[in-house]
Amino acid sequence: MESLNRRQALALVGATATTACTSAATDQRTSAPATSPVFRHGVASGDPMADSIVLWTRITTAAPRQTVSWELATDARFETIVASGDAVADAAADHTVKVIPDALQPGAIYYYRFITGDEKSPIGRTRTLPTRSLDRLGVALVSCSNYAFGHFNAYGAIADDDTIDIVLHTGDYIYEYGADGWGAETATAIGRPHDPPHETVTLADYRQRHAQYKTDAGSRAMHAAHPLVACWDDHESTNNPWMGGAQNHQPDTEGDWLVRRDASLRAYYEWMPIREPGPGLTRADFWRVYSFGDLATLITLETRHTARGEQVDYSQYKDAITTQEERNAFMADVIDDPSRKMISAGMKDALSEGLTASVSSGQPWRLIGNASPIARMWVPDIAAYGVDPAKAPAGEVPGAGANLLWKGQWNLPFYTDTWDGYPAAREDFYALCRDVGVQDLLVLTGDSHSFWANTLFDASGNSMGLELGTAGVSSPGDFVETGWDMETAAQLDRVFEEALDEVRWTDNLHQGYVRVVLTRENAHVDFVAVQTVLLEDRSTTTIRSEVIERRGGALAYRDKD
Repeated sequence: MESLNRRQALALVGATATTACTSAATDQRTSAPATSPVFRHGVASGDPMADSIVLWTRITTAAPRQTVSWELATDARFETIVASGDAVADAAADHTVKVIPDALQPGAIYYYRFITGDEKSPIGRTRTLPTRSLDRLGVALVSCSNYAFGHFNAYGAIADDDTIDIVLHTGDYIYEYGADGWGAETATAIGRPHDPPHETVTLADYRQRHAQYKTDAGSRAMHAAHPLVACWDDHESTNNPWMGGAQNHQPDTEGDWLVRRDASLRAYYEWMPIREPGPGLTRADFWRVYSFGDLATLITLETRHTARGEQVDYSQYKDAITTQEERNAFMADVIDDPSRKMISAGMKDALSEGLTASVSSGQPWRLIGNASPIARMWVPDIAAYGVDPAKAPAGEVPGAGANLLWKGQWNLPFYTDTWDGYPAAREDFYALCRDVGVQDLLVLTGDSHSFWANTLFDASGNSMGLELGTAGVSSPGDFVETGWDMETAAQLDRVFEEALDEVRWTDNLHQGYVRVVLTRENAHVDFVAVQTVLLEDRSTTTIRSEVIERRGGALAYRDKD
């Protein structure tokens, strides 16, 4: 194994807060499922309804078709089997198997397994959605699991977390890069190069990459322990896609964009525990509405493949922004162009119906599963806030391009691929929510590789709710990854907190997940950092906690003593 360089060693840095959560696999549910040559990718469940749940596995076989039996029981010993049947693992679906037992009891815990020949799969544990009174709901928020950057220890910790009822994955479940792409140096050092070794372009490529990711021990443990609710972001296809292409797609060498996109979506549906599209929908129309009794509704957004306009490329405008007037014109005419959308008409209909039903039923919580940050993050003049430009890494030094210092000089959006790059679409989203009487959104977000506790306001200053963002499962924080030293990366977090009205707290130094436990009165939030991603180690530390209170029709963070 190579010696670890500075970036790789960052993953070994311990968290500094006071509350520790020790992870130990102590029972069947939380232990990593044993691998078998046939069920080497484990089992998974997800996309729950009150009376049904998707059960998933994959068979490793050379046979074109193989019969697989399945069983669902109310106990882990399978003494009371409530449903069973046969399915076929077919090469046409990459030998993945999905079954959806129905007529189940709402809010019930079930155990399931698959059997083929003399081989039995690991036992999975799942649950249906409740329909009656519910006092609490525990959600684990995860995002950005990059195999090359390290082990999915956050997944393993979630498997051990008894407070969790459901896992919400908000995207970048896989990454498309080749073995020589982003993360290659770390992958070489820890023995986790991407497979296939080239960038994923074809259906076979995407299938192979999904298969690799589901061999991770933490992944197998989490999927066996909890049902999954998912939405995708960009890397399930490729970096920064929009309706007409993607930043990381080159038609001259990688072919037609829609062929590649459709291949990625087909592999995603095959390898994830999700339902196939309903009547009149395509695979791209991947949004969901989940109701948890009388406590909460969770709506997942589709923001990549059904409406998104092309991202603004700063490099095309950098030389044209030399005065405040030119900056203002750029913001008004380019960034705020109302023709650039984020969500489709069908997504809006589902959102409106779901929020309306939640308000009408008197549920106290409305959650949004959201792929990329929605809070307003216009980069402040970091030098004016005390960040030494002389410490800037290569590519970030003054005059080196459209980098952090340049964005701060002109107070421009941190990224143009997030909702900040589509402010008109964000206002449209907020207006839809206001129109149905909702200004208390709890937005659960991925993508940024940083922890966030944000407040949300529309352009008129009306409170729209709060946003919780999760760090990457293994992907490193951006300040760290672009080469800022650890001290300055932490300083940049503090600058964002001080300068930006919508940022209460942020951290780009750790990997992990966010634990959100809802009750009728409040929500308890823990930002949980893993100790390392370079080794298999589920030990974690809670680096910050928040309590969210309901105050009338709004949400607010409880002030700390």
